[in-house]
Amino acid sequence: MFLVIIIAMAIIIALSSAKIYLSNQIYYESKVVNKMKSEVSALRAEKRVLKHSAEALRFQTKVADTIFIIYESE
Repeated sequence: MFLVIIIAMAIIIALSSAKIYLSNQIYYESKVVNKMKSEVSALRAEKRVLKHSAEALRFQTKVADTIFIIYESE
């Protein structure tokens, strides 16, 4: 009877240890995932800003080229 209790306690401790270990691993992985999500969000915002800047530069270049062509033809 005593041996059965010790074996049951060992099984409970092993399962509890496994649960604690897995919970900790999930917690730390979720921290990494959240950090990556915030980085992705920041990079997407930066991409929008860069796209807007590139579009503004393209427009500015087209306008400048048009003005330059007009002045050359006069």
